[in-house]
This record gives sequence, structure tokens and C-alpha cells, in this order.
Amino acid sequence: MDPFPKDGESAAGGEPSRGAAPSSGVVVQVREKKGPLRAAIPYMPFPVAVICLFLNTFVPGLGTFVSAFTVLCGARTDLPDRHMCCVFWLNIAAALIQILTAIVMVGWIMSIFWGMDMVILARPNSPLSAFMPLSGAP
Repeated sequence: MDPFPKDGESAAGGEPSRGAAPSSGVVVQVREKKGPLRAAIPYMPFPVAVICLFLNTFVPGLGTFVSAFTVLCGARTDLPDRHMCCVFWLNIAAALIQILTAIVMVGWIMSIFWGMDMVILARPNSPLSAFMPLSGAP
């Protein structure tokens, strides 16, 4: 890497320092890096995600355990390169961690946040909303 900027470039990212339009800029894309347990949370239909959040709130790990079976039913995850059974067992492991650490409140809090992540991933505008029946439809 050259310690000095080249002619016509600024030191901040190689942008031209003069003559650039005021509205031009650099588009920066931020991508969240998820660990394997977090990436294994399935994209479920919104009502199922709300039920899992409810279950996780009152019985730590139960909603996560139920969500593991949605993977076997074809729910998509952020781990496309892993086999369905591997993702299922990752969700079961997350549920067991939540259950076993609920005694010291860590698992209960983790369980609630896990359920909130399920609801966030299952927004009504998500790709799986096409599988939900429309209200008023026969």
C-alpha cells in the first residue's frame, strides 16, 4: 500500500480531491457477520415466529426447540451450504444452551432475544410471507 496519495486522490479512500461533484460519494455496504448458531435461526412465517417468541419468553428454549422443527419443514436459514439436519441440530443445541443456562438468567435472556430475532427475521414483508394465507381469502 502506498503511504502517499497519488495525484488527484485524497488519503481517505482514493476519492478525487478536486473536481468531483458534491453529490458523488462512496457507497458503503455493511454486512453483519453471524456465528453459526445465530445464522441457524430459520426464516419462519410471522405467526409461527410470534408463537416461538411467546414460548421462549415463558419457557426458555422451548420456542427455539419448536423452531428447529421448522427447519425440517423447509424453512430457510442463513446457512445455505449446510445440510438441513446440521442446521436442525444447531437449533437444538441453541435450545439446550438456553435451557441449561436459564438457571442463572443468562439462558432466559438469551431465549427472549432469540425469539425477538425470529420475529425480526419473519417480518410480514419477508419472502416466506407468500406462504401465509391472506386475511379474507377463502
